[in-house]
Amino acid sequence: MRLKLGMDRPVKSLYVRVCLTTLLAVAIGALLGFLVSNVYYHVQLKPFNDGKLTQIAYEAKRMAELRPDSSDEYLESAARLGYALYVTDGSGEGAFYGRAFREQDLESAAVREVLAGGEYHGVANFPNKPFITGFFDNRLSNTVGVPLELNGRPAALFLRPDVILQFGELRSFFAMVGLLTVVFSIAVLLIATRYLVKPITRMTAATQRIADGHYNIELPTKRRDEIGQLAGHFMTMSRSLSSLEESRREFVANVSHEIQSPLTSIQGFASELSSAELSEAERLRFATIIGEESRRLSALGRQLLLLSSLDRMEDGLVRSPLKLKNEIRRAVDVLEWQMSEKGLALRLSVPDQLAAMGDATLLDQVWINLLSNAVKHIPEGRSISVTAEAEGGENVLRFADTGNGIAPEKLPLLFDRFYRGDPSRADGGSTGLGLAIAKKIVNLHGGTIQVESEVGKGSVFIVRLPKL
Repeated sequence: MRLKLGMDRPVKSLYVRVCLTTLLAVAIGALLGFLVSNVYYHVQLKPFNDGKLTQIAYEAKRMAELRPDSSDEYLESAARLGYALYVTDGSGEGAFYGRAFREQDLESAAVREVLAGGEYHGVANFPNKPFITGFFDNRLSNTVGVPLELNGRPAALFLRPDVILQFGELRSFFAMVGLLTVVFSIAVLLIATRYLVKPITRMTAATQRIADGHYNIELPTKRRDEIGQLAGHFMTMSRSLSSLEESRREFVANVSHEIQSPLTSIQGFASELSSAELSEAERLRFATIIGEESRRLSALGRQLLLLSSLDRMEDGLVRSPLKLKNEIRRAVDVLEWQMSEKGLALRLSVPDQLAAMGDATLLDQVWINLLSNAVKHIPEGRSISVTAEAEGGENVLRFADTGNGIAPEKLPLLFDRFYRGDPSRADGGSTGLGLAIAKKIVNLHGGTIQVESEVGKGSVFIVRLPKL
C-alpha cells in the first residue's frame, strides 16, 4: 500500500508498518520465550527429571530381577507404557525395547561404570544447547543407567521416556492449538490495526486538505484515547487556521482599502492642480488636502510597521522600571494643547509609588492613544480623568471620559484592526489601528485592556499591568 502526503515521495503505509512491527515483536517474543524456557529446563527441570527417571529405572530393575525368566516380557511391557530401554552386558550389541533411539552414541566407559555397580546420569549431564531441549532429544546418551543382574550375570539398564508415545496425541493437540492461535491472532491483528490506523489515515488526508487551503474538515472526536484527543486538537487547529486565514484576508483587504483611499484622493487633487484655470485659493485648498492625505498615508505605514514588529516582539521588549505617574504625565503634556483647544478638563490621580516593568516607548503609545481617542471623540467642554490603584499583584489604570458613550454592539469590535465607529470610514484621518496596537502592547507586557461604556454617560478604558 502506498500513500502520498504533500510531496511526491512514496511512503510506507502506517498500517503495514504496525502489522510488520507487531508480527516481528511476536516472533521475537516467541524466540525469547523458548530460550528462557529452555534455560529453565536445563537449570531446574533437568535434574528433577533425571532423578525421577532413575527411580523408574530402579523399579524396572527390581521387577526384571524379581522374575528373570520373564524379564523380556516385562521390559517390552515397560516400553509399551512409554519408555525406550536398552539392556547390555557389555559384550555385545545388547537388547532394545520400544522405539529405536535416534542416535546410539553411548560411550563404553558409561557402560563399564554401570556394570561395575554405578549409575549413569546422561539426562542430568546433557549439554546445554540454546535451540535444543534435552527432554525431546531421543539419543542413547540422553538416558539414565542402573546396574541390573539377569540370570546371575551383571548387566546395565539404560532408560529414557518415549516422548512420542507418551505425548504424541497431546503434542498434536498443542501443535494445532498453537497454529490456530497464530492464525487467528494474525487475523485479529490485521483487523485491530486497521481500526487503529484508520483515524490516522483520515487525519493524513485532512492534513493534505489543509495544505491545499481547505479548512472545512470533520474528524471523529468521540474516542476517549490519545487518537481521539489528537483528532480534537486537530479540529481545533483547523478552526484556528481557518480563522487566521480569514483574518489575513480581511487584513489585506483593509490595508488595500486604507491605502487606496488616500492614493485616490492624492491622484485626483494632483490632477486638478495641473489645471491652468484653477484659482489660487482652490490650488491652496487642494495642496492642503494632498498634504493631509499624504500624512494619513504615512501614519498608516508607520502603524502597519509597528503592528508587524509587535507581532514578532514576544521576547524583544526593552524592559525597565517605570513610574506610572511620570509616564502618563508625559503623555498628557503631549496632548495638552489639543485639550486646551476643546476646553477639556483633565483630572489625574496616579499614586507616586505605582510602578511597572515595561518598555517606556511602547507604553507611551498606549497612553497617548487612549488619551487622544478621548480628546477626539468627546464634545467640547467635557472632562477626562486618569486614575490608578494597586489591586492584588496588578496596577489598574482607568481612562474615563464624559463623552456620549459607545453603543453596546460596537464594544466587542473596538480592538479589531481597522475598525472605526464611523461606517463611512472617514473618522477624522484615523487609521483604525490605534486600539489594536494598544491592546497588543499591553498583552506583550502581560496585561489586559478592556472597555466599559454606557450611551450618554461616557466610556472607561481599563488597563491592567503586573506590578513591579
